[in-house]
Amino acid sequence: IPGYGDSPPVEMVVTAQGRRTFLDHVLQELGLQRPVLISPSMSGRFALPFLLAHGDRLAGFVPIAPVGTKDYTAEQYRAVQTPTLIVYGDRDTGLAAQALQNLQHLPEHRVAVLRGAGHACYLDKPEDFHRALLGFLRQLK
Repeated sequence: IPGYGDSPPVEMVVTAQGRRTFLDHVLQELGLQRPVLISPSMSGRFALPFLLAHGDRLAGFVPIAPVGTKDYTAEQYRAVQTPTLIVYGDRDTGLAAQALQNLQHLPEHRVAVLRGAGHACYLDKPEDFHRALLGFLRQLK
């Protein structure tokens, strides 16, 4: 994620609109049409603004206890028709609960709880994560 870890700061990603535009450029450069966007943790700052503005350009959305869910209203989430698989580990007691509370307003969502997993649930329980993800992908049009 630009501006985090060892990556250099990028002016473009200071605002939600800038982050949405940045992600849009990445998807265009990769030539992706109707991808499934998987968004763990900090990437929520990029994925959520994109989802709310361009959800119709995604085949699916997989938020994994993303940050930033409280920045949007229930009404904004209700307007999104993108099929969504909300994933979190049951040992992620902070961010996961907040994300679920907000993301459950997405009308086309289902939830996968990975038992015994923490915040990085896909690392803690990779087989369970992949099983849930593959099941979701199989049901997409």
